Amino acid sequence: MRFNTIKELLNNSIEKFSNNTLYEIDGEKITYADFKHMVDSLGTCLVNMGLKDKRIAVIGKNSMHWEVSYLSITCGTGVIVPLDKSLPFVELESSIERSEIEAIFFDESYEEDIVKISKNGNNKLKYLISMGEATKEGVLKKADLIKKGEELLAEGKREFLEATIDPEALAILLFTSGTTANSKAVMLSNHSMCSCVSNVMETLNDIGQDDTFLSFLPLHHVFEGSVGFLFPIAVGSKIIFCRGVRYIAEDLRLNHITVLMCVPAVYESMYKTLRKKLEKEGKLDAIKALEAKADAENLSLDQRKELFKFLHEAVDDNVKYLISGAAALEPEVEKGFRNWGFHLVQGYGLSEFSPVVSVETRDNYRLSSIGRPLANVTAKIINPDSEGLGELVVYGESKMLGYMGDDEANAEVFSEDGGIKTGDLATIDKDGFIFIKGRKKSVIVLKNGKNVFPEEIEKAINLIPNVKESFVFGKPKSDDITDIKLNALIVYDEEEFKDKTEEEITKHFKDIINKEINPNLPKYKHILGLVVTNEPLIKTTTGKIKRDNNLAKFINK
Repeated sequence: MRFNTIKELLNNSIEKFSNNTLYEIDGEKITYADFKHMVDSLGTCLVNMGLKDKRIAVIGKNSMHWEVSYLSITCGTGVIVPLDKSLPFVELESSIERSEIEAIFFDESYEEDIVKISKNGNNKLKYLISMGEATKEGVLKKADLIKKGEELLAEGKREFLEATIDPEALAILLFTSGTTANSKAVMLSNHSMCSCVSNVMETLNDIGQDDTFLSFLPLHHVFEGSVGFLFPIAVGSKIIFCRGVRYIAEDLRLNHITVLMCVPAVYESMYKTLRKKLEKEGKLDAIKALEAKADAENLSLDQRKELFKFLHEAVDDNVKYLISGAAALEPEVEKGFRNWGFHLVQGYGLSEFSPVVSVETRDNYRLSSIGRPLANVTAKIINPDSEGLGELVVYGESKMLGYMGDDEANAEVFSEDGGIKTGDLATIDKDGFIFIKGRKKSVIVLKNGKNVFPEEIEKAINLIPNVKESFVFGKPKSDDITDIKLNALIVYDEEEFKDKTEEEITKHFKDIINKEINPNLPKYKHILGLVVTNEPLIKTTTGKIKRDNNLAKFINK
């Protein structure tokens, strides 16, 4: 089934799944009907407050309150502006000013900052709405607005309920990851977002009302906002909110989660932890023997799941999909989980495409690939080299309307034939599987004309024991700025090197790189310089490395 508006999507789900449990929070079950009543009541109150067709923001941790607020805006009030909950004050202030919002929903922990911003006179804020308690003067409570909306509905106020929504008009305004100065404002419509959800429904058609999603990635990010929020609602699933990264494994077991979407770093950490535990228990050799047996007998995922049942019990037997997105997953981790019978797949997308371009399935899988494009999505490579490597361009109805107020960026991102240029360099094999090699703007070009994708080398370095993460960059060997040598920054596990000096730690990793990494790479890709730190890299909220920021912090001090 396909939808043109988010309101249409929600109404369809209420018709089909009214009595299904949508959320389970602290033992309390909230049905789809309960949820719809909250949305309608809050939306009715917002319209009554004069917010019809206005821009309204929401900021906070993943919660039912966040999702009720979102739908009360998109289903008949105005334009939603989801804001990154990790924004520093200056960037939050800038986003509020740039988006011209007139109301904002927020977790109570943001109350002081929001009140302060509202008084600076450079924004259009009229209503400050806490999704929890309110202590400051002028701050409204979402719970009170819902009660007021219930009264208005009882009086026959139906403007929100009967609102006609233009599927092609601006509905969602998203700020891309970046600093205040360079973040872009992506404009999405109801139609673009719903096209994405409909495409995912057609592609992942084995997910439905018997499934339970663990909401972990931040909801302001469109991947979680579409596939982790609107998609489960569209198919009648249950949503459980994760208590935090350290509780993922426990939340999976306690709530019998069937679908988990995470960034690669989470799966990589889970895999390394499991391997280390097996090694300490002296079981690693036995595991390797079972892996060899499974390969020799060409066992299916389900057969492998039975063979490694004891590992699945450490997670949960109910898991149907482990979906990795936002960055490339280390092939060894992907292969390792699948060797054990876990259905770990990669997805790919970008905010400008609402966001999903492709995702692997049981029947559509290839190691290190992001799969084939979703149903109703097409992709091609432009300006390919002799090996078919070029920029990936994607096409479909889920593409954005454009960047708000940025004609220059719009001219760059839209291809002449109406596609979205992703900025990623990729190849597409004869069967239509897409392989991302790296970001176009992060490629390091050497003096001999060779291109180096730092992400490729980072994957290898990240597999070194006690390496938390890494960052590969180019640096001139001499005064000749075109004569580049490759360097790596390694973030090490501080606990494992408590009694070591920085020089000793550097020598430790340099020896490993010279013995285990460089020999397996062409000479022009050899790491010749090394920097170590115990400070985490600067990343977006979905785990992407901010290369320029890290260069400024660690290298070009």
